[in-house]
Amino acid sequence: MLSRTADNLYWLSRYAERADFLARILDAAHRLAALPSSYGGRTSNEWASALSSAGDPELFKTLYDAVNEHTVCNFLAFSPHNPSSIRSCIATARENARSIRTALTTEMWDTINGAWLELRSYEGRDLSREEFTQFLDWVKRVSLTFDGSAYRTMLRNDAYWFTRAGTAIERADNTARILDVKYQILLPATERVGGSLDYFQWTTILREVSAFNAYHWVYRESIKPVLVADLLILNPEMPRSLASCYRMLVEHLDLIADAYGRRGESQRLASNLRAKLRSADIERIFASGLHEFIQGFIAENNGLGAAISEQYLV
Repeated sequence: MLSRTADNLYWLSRYAERADFLARILDAAHRLAALPSSYGGRTSNEWASALSSAGDPELFKTLYDAVNEHTVCNFLAFSPHNPSSIRSCIATARENARSIRTALTTEMWDTINGAWLELRSYEGRDLSREEFTQFLDWVKRVSLTFDGSAYRTMLRNDAYWFTRAGTAIERADNTARILDVKYQILLPATERVGGSLDYFQWTTILREVSAFNAYHWVYRESIKPVLVADLLILNPEMPRSLASCYRMLVEHLDLIADAYGRRGESQRLASNLRAKLRSADIERIFASGLHEFIQGFIAENNGLGAAISEQYLV
């Protein structure tokens, strides 16, 4: 396979996954913002949290004067000036797909191209909160349909492996960022950990990563931060967990290596990080600092992305 084709497949999947992540972050912010201001002594920082998790705060400052629902939703959903907005993600995914049209199945192309065409009907409209929520649900369905199309219609060859590697590395980054923002930013200083607001926020995060039912199936306990982190970091049975993403990454990078007859830095880094996750203990992670652990993981995950690009995509 040409490196250009592999690059387009890899980034097509990453941008489709990123659009889904942005929709989930904005949906979570809407749910949390809907709480009464008197709830548990709550102060309003949901939109700053969403921006910190999913956006570029420095770029945001050059475009908007205030951090609020309207500006953050516009920046993360529709701004053409934000290269990671939902609009930009779908547009870039469509351009990548168009460049390698013959490498995609009909179902994958129809999903991305149809999403781009439908997205244009939302632009320039002043959406009500209900309409914006419907838009976010639509974005999540697009990502789910694309992911399912890839899984159910692609040949299990190098095109499929690069697609899955892109999905896994982006999903791991997104899960880590959601966890970090909740733990580090979202809970106000006036509210105690384990209080009613803390419980509602963790519940919202679980719902937004489609893990609420999974949490109760696995732990059969009330919501506890350490157990939420355990599910989303170390549990390999949870599809969005860091452990699950790295199991998928190692598997598909190894298949690529076998197909091309050469292992390299990307296989080494992926295997090392998977081994680190498999040997980790959530109590020790909390004792040494969840924020520090996640920041280290994000840096290593970015390093793996750079290694994949250097090894295969340039």
